[in-house]
Amino acid sequence: MSRLPVPLILGAVLSSVFLAMALLSFVWTPHDVEQLVISQRLQPASAEFLLGTDQFGRDLLSMLMVGARVSLAVALVAVGIGVIIGVPLGLAAAATRGSLLDEVIMRGNDLIFAFPSLVIAILITAVFGPSAFNAILAIGIFNIPVFARVARGGALSLWTLDYILAARVAGKGKARISAEHILPNIANLLIVQATIQFSLGILAEAALSYVGLSVQPPTPSWGRMLSDAQTMIYTHPMLAVLPGLAIVLMVLGLNLMGDGLRDMLDPRLRRVRQ
Repeated sequence: MSRLPVPLILGAVLSSVFLAMALLSFVWTPHDVEQLVISQRLQPASAEFLLGTDQFGRDLLSMLMVGARVSLAVALVAVGIGVIIGVPLGLAAAATRGSLLDEVIMRGNDLIFAFPSLVIAILITAVFGPSAFNAILAIGIFNIPVFARVARGGALSLWTLDYILAARVAGKGKARISAEHILPNIANLLIVQATIQFSLGILAEAALSYVGLSVQPPTPSWGRMLSDAQTMIYTHPMLAVLPGLAIVLMVLGLNLMGDGLRDMLDPRLRRVRQ
């Protein structure tokens, strides 16, 4: 019996810590993150404030917990948008390779790739205003062509195999073959890509929050915590170090999980380990 890859275990542990923080923040935080107590501003770590307070007297640990919830929620929904829309588009493009539909889908992907998620967010914000929903929409739109390309590339390598040809001879349509035979066999590619896009979604949400285009005050977010701390980075560096470290560890955990899942799900790598 093969062992689980070490990167997968380390990544799962790191990710589980932040997931637990996020889930716990729904029911409990050490202090109210929306309450400003100026008399307690910039307090050092203590028994009451385990990580200290910010320039407005808010508990940093509580803000990190709620910030984890925001980052994970935005990234999860954005990846979900990419999977739900991008995967069917990729499968359809592969099933109709060389057709007008395939060309339209792939050129549409190229068009979206020409605009990074930050640029898409700026365009959306200019019309609808900054919000968490618009950040999700921007990151989700950018994820669609990513999953479409992964699904198309994986599916194209399967359409010429014997069991797919047998399914076509048996009278199955392209849509049914894609759902019953192609999708299950490219699921490992999609799972690994989803993990990677999840980590990129965390970074994108932090970047959008940093420039004020994601979740709005008084809800905390890691990106805005960094933005608020930049003027005091020399006098109170922990205000920037803590959210920055949270982003780094969260992304590191997800990337390690992606590497571990790739090692575990790839048959060639699995044979090497055995």
